[in-house]
Amino acid sequence: MSEKYCPPQEPSVPPSRGEKLLGRPGESLQKTTSMTMIQALRSAMDVMLERDDNVVVFGEDVGYFGGVFRCTEGLQKKFGSSRVFDTPISESGIVGVAVGMGAYGLRPVAEIQFADYVYPATDQIVSEAARLRYRSAGEFIAPITLRMPCGGGIYGGQTHSQSPEAYFTHVCGLRTVMPSNPYDAKGLLIASIENNDPVIFLEPKRLYNGPFDGHHDKPVVPWSQHPQGEVPEGYYTVPLEAAAVYRPGNELTVLTYGTMVFVAEAAAMESGIDAEIIDLRSLWPLDLDTIVNSVKKTGRCAVVHEATRSSGFGAELTALVQEHCFYHLEAPIERVAGWDTPYPHAQEWAYFPGPARVAEGFKRAMEK
Repeated sequence: MSEKYCPPQEPSVPPSRGEKLLGRPGESLQKTTSMTMIQALRSAMDVMLERDDNVVVFGEDVGYFGGVFRCTEGLQKKFGSSRVFDTPISESGIVGVAVGMGAYGLRPVAEIQFADYVYPATDQIVSEAARLRYRSAGEFIAPITLRMPCGGGIYGGQTHSQSPEAYFTHVCGLRTVMPSNPYDAKGLLIASIENNDPVIFLEPKRLYNGPFDGHHDKPVVPWSQHPQGEVPEGYYTVPLEAAAVYRPGNELTVLTYGTMVFVAEAAAMESGIDAEIIDLRSLWPLDLDTIVNSVKKTGRCAVVHEATRSSGFGAELTALVQEHCFYHLEAPIERVAGWDTPYPHAQEWAYFPGPARVAEGFKRAMEK
């Protein structure tokens, strides 16, 4: 089932020091504070390290240094070097150790410093972590969470800007998650750590400090100015298999995730198209019901992602919409994605699917 984001409601009695309270129907209110995605991810690990002694956090420079993006800053000092620790520069070793830890009852949260660095660990992820429950007939599991900063928009060039989600959605036994905002990031990370399956947790690095609508020449907007930057301080989860209707609409369904949620929003506003934007959040398992219901309502669909077009996850989304919504479609499904080239450095914004290119895709979907 989908979960539509609702802005925090002001409590009847204002909390002290300007704090806000946030809750859902039937739940007690929690204090919230404005957080960047970096702070929200750190808060999720802090909460889980406190709640469960089996949770450990490790990776390259995540301990004393606090991670290259500072997502783990202060955690080693608080929980000690046996719970939060640095590893050698060996992705295959990091994931291999995580699989063994999971099989013996721990819940490791391992950081791959950039998603681009994950390829040496492919065998450990695909042949070991993803298959362990199946090959052992359920006797062993691999409850590991692999955090990976992904995507471009920071002038990282070809080896620091990749979006490899499609590789992992292809693998049976893996879950693939990509949040687009601090609120979802914390709730999804906690849910991932508690899950008994291995989770590929992709973090769009361009969203770490604020929402990004693709207009790189405009001032950066901080999360403190966005409602989804309000994050509960304590424990909560966001369901791993639920998409969110980020922007309701009636003319066009837009299937997207990560950074492109905000780019799609900008494209819809600038084009004047009443687009319903679905933030997938969980790429696999996929919330197919929300997708189908939206496309049946609008009759038109566009798929938007930052990764290269050919064999990207958008191809799977397009196939699923065609299979389940064929008789409701008024036009062919449009895809807007990165080009089939390495991610360039000098021409980054020619590669990045900005709002102008996304809006052109929306218009094509409406004109056919």
